[in-house]
Amino acid sequence: MPDLEIDVREALAARFAAAFEQAARRATAARGRFACAVPGGSVAEAFFPSLVGAAVDWARLHVFFSDERAVPLQHRDSNAGLARRAWLDHVPVEPSHVHPLYRPGRALEQAAALAERDFESVLGAPPRLDLALLGMGSDGHVASLFPEHPALREPGFVLAIRDAPKPPRERLTLGLAALAAAREIWIAAFGAEKAEAVREALEAPASRLPVALAVRSGPSVRFFLDPAAARLAPR
Repeated sequence: MPDLEIDVREALAARFAAAFEQAARRATAARGRFACAVPGGSVAEAFFPSLVGAAVDWARLHVFFSDERAVPLQHRDSNAGLARRAWLDHVPVEPSHVHPLYRPGRALEQAAALAERDFESVLGAPPRLDLALLGMGSDGHVASLFPEHPALREPGFVLAIRDAPKPPRERLTLGLAALAAAREIWIAAFGAEKAEAVREALEAPASRLPVALAVRSGPSVRFFLDPAAARLAPR
């Protein structure tokens, strides 16, 4: 059973920041660096400001992204842009330690191959993240892995998506193989509309929801839930 952190969103952000500090200390003590993949959306907006004052050895942090839309950094839909505005521009992280998925001007497949090589240059081959932080949609999608999408069956570490069921349709995402290789997966969800997907991920061993596949993929899993998203979760 995954660990469940349940609280109102503001208190949950403080719990997240404390857990992030601990994960960073564990990783840097063991491997000399802390490599995490992070999302955008409501999770970034809620959690990233809490990291600005966190006790982290920023010089040893490597930031990757769980997924990215094929839009410029300045676009409001850019996960990397949101991470910079809410967090990374306010801490002394090494610029070369922030690793984009999307490369403007590159074909999606070429960008995916370049991103995969970037993972390998930092983490070795096959690469293994210390932490994959994921948001979750009400349909149970994580990163840009959507229910019943062919990408769920692809073996790649970074995948090009040209037909996402919600706009923008062109994206890059970590595949299930990347999530399965991570040492830890943390999943954050807010709102009553996500409660059923949370319940299914925790209670239905045959579920094919992407969040359920991620939970069953092998790493240690922790959920960060507000009370509405947790209302159907087993206690």
